Amino acid sequence: MSEKYKIRDQERLYFVTFCVVQWFNVFTRPVYKDLLVESFKYCQENKGLNIFAWCIMTNHIHLIIGRNSENKIEDIFRDFKKYSLLARKLLQLSYQAMI
Repeated sequence: MSEKYKIRDQERLYFVTFCVVQWFNVFTRPVYKDLLVESFKYCQENKGLNIFAWCIMTNHIHLIIGRNSENKIEDIFRDFKKYSLLARKLLQLSYQAMI
């Protein structure tokens, strides 16, 4: 990981962006956005994630985040990825829609 992308002060707010691979327009359907929001709610309720602002675009997400617990921000996002398994769920829903 590059030096400029590391969380250095856990008490500050950070602007983070997640991009979909190859900028594929995933978040055009409400069911996909709902999966993402559900995952963020889980991290807020169980991991101490604070979300101050967010914007879900069709192919990327912007967040202004902080924390309200002892968990490190990078650990919260690690757990977010584990909990959500968003890519798997999105692929399953896409496959079901094609059938």
